[in-house]
Parts: sequence; C-alpha cells; structure tokens
Amino acid sequence: MVTQNAAYEQLIADVEKVATRSTAPILLLGATGVGKSQLAQQIYALKKAKANNAAQSKYALGAFVEVNCATLRGDTAMSVLFGHVKGAFTGAASSREGLLKSADGGLLFLDEIGELGLDEQAMLLTALEAQRFYPLGSDTPMDVSFQLMAGTNKDLRQAVADGTFRADLFARLNTWTFFLPSLKDRIEDLPANIDYELARLGSEQQYQYRFEPEARAYYEAFAMSADATWQGNFRDLSASMTRLTTLCEGKVIRMPDVKAEITRLKHLWALPNSAQHQADRAYAPSLTEQQAHADTVLSRHLSSDDKDALDPFDALQLAYVIEVCIRHKNQAAAGRYLYANSRNQLKSNNDSDRLRKYLLKFGLRFDELKFDGLDNGFNQSVGQYR
Repeated sequence: MVTQNAAYEQLIADVEKVATRSTAPILLLGATGVGKSQLAQQIYALKKAKANNAAQSKYALGAFVEVNCATLRGDTAMSVLFGHVKGAFTGAASSREGLLKSADGGLLFLDEIGELGLDEQAMLLTALEAQRFYPLGSDTPMDVSFQLMAGTNKDLRQAVADGTFRADLFARLNTWTFFLPSLKDRIEDLPANIDYELARLGSEQQYQYRFEPEARAYYEAFAMSADATWQGNFRDLSASMTRLTTLCEGKVIRMPDVKAEITRLKHLWALPNSAQHQADRAYAPSLTEQQAHADTVLSRHLSSDDKDALDPFDALQLAYVIEVCIRHKNQAAAGRYLYANSRNQLKSNNDSDRLRKYLLKFGLRFDELKFDGLDNGFNQSVGQYR
C-alpha cells in the first residue's frame, strides 16, 4: 500500500494498528472503485501474519470470506449469509452452512452493506452481539465468532434517517470507520499505481510491459489533469492499463496507443450516466446547448463585461425574455405573454411596466431590441418548462 498522500499514509498507519490490535467491526467508506475490497484483504493479511507469528497463539486465524451484498435478495440473502436447513423453502433440497459460519474464527467482509435488507440487518446484528444465529428454517441456534468488516459507497447516516438502514447496526459498525479517498484525491499516487498495474498484468500474462518514455509522460500528464475524471477510480485505471497492454505491439506502449486510449477514456466519461438524462435529452436541448444559445443572444445586446457579470440563472432568463421581446410587436404584448400566469396575483397588473422595469435592471429598453434573425430554438426549449 505505497502512497505519497499524507492523509492516506496516516489512514494506512491507523488501519495497521487496528488490524493487529482490535477485533471490533471495521467500516470502510468510499466511492466505487477506491479499493475497499483490496484494503479488507490487506487487513486480513496483517491479522494472519500476527496470528502466525504469535508463539503463544492458541487458535489459528480462520478464513477470509467476502460477499457483495448488492447481489443478495430475499430468501437467497438469508440462505447465503445464515444458511438454511433442508426444506426451508422451495428448492432447498439440502442444507447449507452459510457464509457467517464459513467465517467462524476468521473475518467476514460484507461489501456494499448498505444494500442489505432490513431483515438480514437484524439477524446480522444478533449474530454480532450474541455470537449465534438461526439458519433459515431452523429452530436450533448456531454459535459463531468472527470479525466483521463492511464496505459501502452510501452515506449510512442518511440511510438511517431514510429508514433503509438500522440505527443499532450502524452504531455497532461505527467503532472503526475509515474513509478511502478517490483516485482524484490521491493523484500523486497515480505513477506508482501505473507501475503496479504493469507488473500485475505482466505477471498474469508472463510478459514484461513498458511504456516508451514520451508515451508514459503523455499518459501521466493527461491522467493527472482536470480532463481525467476517473469516475470509476482505480477500476478505471486498471481497465485502462489492461487495454493498453492488450492492444500494444511488442509489449511496448507507444504514443499512438496512448492517444487512442485517452480518446476512449474521454468517450467513456462523457457518456450519459443515467436513464433520466437520456429521457431528458429526447425532449429538450442540453443545458450546455441552452447556455451556448443564451450567450449568443446576450452578446448581441450586452457588453462583454455586463454579460460576464451575470449569474448563469440570470443569463438564461434574460436571454429568454429578450427573445420574447423581439418576437412581439410591442412591450405590452410581450408583457402579457411573459406574465400571463402571475397577473391575477398582483395588485397591479401592468405587464408592460413590469417588463420595462425588468429590462432596465440590465440597462435594456424594449424598443432597442430588434429582431436579429436568431432561430427560436432556445425560446421553444425554455417555453416547454413554463
């Protein structure tokens, strides 16, 4: 776990102490891909090394057992974690021990614990506190002793407030809590991680990969720039290095390989990240498109300094008002259009005067706004949301 990041270096030092001195639950927080699973394995390795070196140790450390809770649902979740007896549910043709029992005497790592159902959370809490649990369909308790580690990219405090995570289990987990920083927050560690990935991939494939110096410098410059968002954190970096080593010729990564990979990364990070985003794009121009059109409109009527001084909200709103004005024959007609819904809520319903005062805030007059041949795309797009 080599790092040049001071905060992460301190975190690792604390983790090493906790791993060898405590058996209380450990909670690892951080975004997807920051290395929670890898850190859990490192903690287990530290504990195992201590157990092997302890001359007076009575018991060997048990197994490291890992499960991603996001893959567990319904009876499957209960069965995987706590086991079941034969006939406990449809399809239970034989008994199953369960992962808690498999981790007896060892370490159980529940990744994405925030995805675990409330029933499973309750049984897990009982197993932690009473060191026993009931397999699904059984009336006979099973004794167990393990250290729990949990990882999540969720804010469990918010989940408790929302009622999707038990407050008592969160309190039990919160003895040792470590927040793992994202790759962008450890950017100085990127060169060392590139070396690690080259060595790992080379070991797996029995090859020795390397960069041409110029290509390495070009890749690192991009990887450490603001253009590299590393949304998947170290998973993105690992995938990038896999592509580079797979596609390069002669096991040497050259400038064309790097430039092609940078293009792939930019495309990957630019993709819409939600179904809602795609649905919104089907009905209206993107915010970026609206801003660009607004900038064009404002540039024809405001000085550069006045335009740049506007907040984004005011810029979009003013550009819309200007387009309404230049498409109506007089100020009264434009005012009636703009204030059609709020007119009856005011003591004075002088729409023309309201519009005049609004324009004056920006040093504009209605009769100075002439039709300038702009298309009405921006006007139509904003009008959909009135």
